[in-house]
Order: sequence, then structure tokens, then C-alpha cells
Amino acid sequence: MSDDATGSATAERGLEGAAATVASFDEDRPGPIRQLQGFLHQFPTMIPLIVLLIGVVIFAFAAPGKFLSPLNLSVVLQQVTIVAILGIAQTLIILTAGIDLSVGLIMILCSVVMGRTAVVYGVPLIIAFPLGLLVGAACGFINGIIVTMLRLPPFIVTLGTWSIFGALNVFYSRSETIRQQDIEIAAPFLQWTGTLIKLYDIGKFLGLDLPFLRGWVVNYGSILMVVLALIVSYILTRTAFGRHVYAVGDDPDAARLSGINTNGTLIAVYSLAGLICAIAAWVLIGRIGGVSPQAGQTANLDSITAVVIGGTSLFGGRGSIVGTLFGALIVGIFRNGLALSGLELLWQDFAVGVLIIVAVTIDQWIRKISV
Repeated sequence: MSDDATGSATAERGLEGAAATVASFDEDRPGPIRQLQGFLHQFPTMIPLIVLLIGVVIFAFAAPGKFLSPLNLSVVLQQVTIVAILGIAQTLIILTAGIDLSVGLIMILCSVVMGRTAVVYGVPLIIAFPLGLLVGAACGFINGIIVTMLRLPPFIVTLGTWSIFGALNVFYSRSETIRQQDIEIAAPFLQWTGTLIKLYDIGKFLGLDLPFLRGWVVNYGSILMVVLALIVSYILTRTAFGRHVYAVGDDPDAARLSGINTNGTLIAVYSLAGLICAIAAWVLIGRIGGVSPQAGQTANLDSITAVVIGGTSLFGGRGSIVGTLFGALIVGIFRNGLALSGLELLWQDFAVGVLIIVAVTIDQWIRKISV
């Protein structure tokens, strides 16, 4: 065979190989659905953000002139503050592939300890307030110890401690409510988180005339929620402890083999969650003005709802504090918007239930992507 023929055959084989490579590349290129799945896997917070924006647009048309009023949106923010703070605590635990059914009872117990110790027993607030925070951390520590030492499922453990903390709440409170007037006299600091602030007045104090802030009102509890969210988010994303939390939730065996103290991490997570619940108790007192052993009975389920809708995976290892805040706002926005639209309470609960199922379904779909 001549050199020209040999060269021609080689060139043809090269072209065929290149064509096969291009064809293979075209076949492996993911379609739009696959690309969307990968995008949502990489940025799971986008899902609750999109749902939140859609909800705002829908209710802006469904309840014109009412829903988007600064006063109404300010009320929504105040309503979701406690759920969002408990959601921050719940997020920490769910990131480790656990769940805490007792966060609501921890909050109520801490509020009773703070209020009753300071008002009824006359203990100085400088002792009563830290005692309430300590009780919250201790409750979380007990949950963590039982989960790690006895190797019991978090669901079962916290279901049991839910009853225990509830019994302690009834025992210490004697089922008595402390009136707002009594707290104003003996321990007004406990009501500080409920103090309202007009954003327009703050702007004027700073020498800024911002007309769009007229009508916007927040309380110190909402500001505390934002600060707490920033701190916990920083811990999760910028510290070694935060990386350990995600690692334990993603694969505890691999985390243990890599040198992470999984038991210590879990105990720290539950203890920190208990402390955050105690902070929520302070905000609860400011919100209702008094101390009631019956307040916030459904807060534990509401916190789980906010976390799930916010995109945190119930299987652990994936989620964010920002997503939980979006989830709490989604629940608040939908309940408020449906109420302003004239729908009954049962349809509000129906809508929240649908959101939960859709959120878990999307999470399952996203987890199927091969990484």
C-alpha cells in the first residue's frame, strides 16, 4: 500500500474516532431535567426561596391592599420569630440525621423557670435568667447523652423526654400562669424581646428620611432571631465543628473512621439546640407578655415543618439555617395570606400539609442524583 493510501486510511480512522467521541459527549450531556436536578442539589436553598416568592406574588393578588401592607408583613415576621428560632435548633439536630420532638417543651419549661423563679420566688434576675438558659442546655445535654450512650433512635428518645419535660413543666409551674403585670413589676427584662421598634424612627434618629420604612415595625425578638441565625450559620459553614456536624449526618461511620468524635459532636449539637430553645423561651415571654405553661404546645411540630419546607434533608448531611428561615416565613406567609383571602383554618392546615409532602418529595428526588 502506498504512503498516500496509508495516510488516507489513518485520517479516516481519526475522523471516525472524533465523531464517536462527539457522539458519546452528546449522549452523556445531561438534559434540562437532569441539569435542574443537579442545580437544586448544589443550591437546595433555592427551592424554599422560589416557593416563598411565588407565595408572596399569589397573595399580593388574592388580598390586594392587605397582604403587602407594612403592618401585615410586620405581624407575619413577629409571628414566625419563635418558630424560626426553634427551627434553628431543630436544623442542627436534623443535620445529624436526628430529630427532636421535645424542643417545644424545652422552651416552655425554660420560660416557666425564668418567670416563676424571678417573679414567684423573688430570685434576682441575674440568677433566674441564666438559670433558665442552663435548664435549656441541660435538657439538650440529657437528650444527647441518651442518644449516644444508649444508642437509641432520636425519635424515641425525644418522644420520651417530651413527656418528661412536660411533667416537669406542670410540676414546677403548678399549672399557674404568671400575669403580664407581675412580670412588669418584678422582671421587666424578660419582656424586653417583645419591645416594638419603628424602623422609620430609627432612620430619622440616624438622620435618614426613608419613607418606604413607614409602617414597618419589628421587635427585639425578631432582631435576636436574625443575629442567632447569623451566628449558627457561621458556625456551620466556617468552623471545624460545623463540618463535623455535616459529616456525622451524612455518614457517621465514615466520620468516625476519619477521626471525628461523633458522640461528642452529637452531645454538643443537642446541648446547643437546648440552649437555643431557652433563648426562644425568652422571646416567647416577650411575645405573650406573661408566662404560661400552656403556650407553644405545637411549636415542636411547627419547627420541624419549617426545617423540612426549608430544604434540610431528614436523612441528614444537607441543609442550611437560611433555608429554615425561608421555611418559617413560607408557613407564616401561607397561613396569613389564606386567612386574608377568607379561607377557613382547616384549609390553612391543608396547605401546610401539602407543602410538607411536596418538600420531602423534592428532597427525595434531589438525593437520587449521582455525585
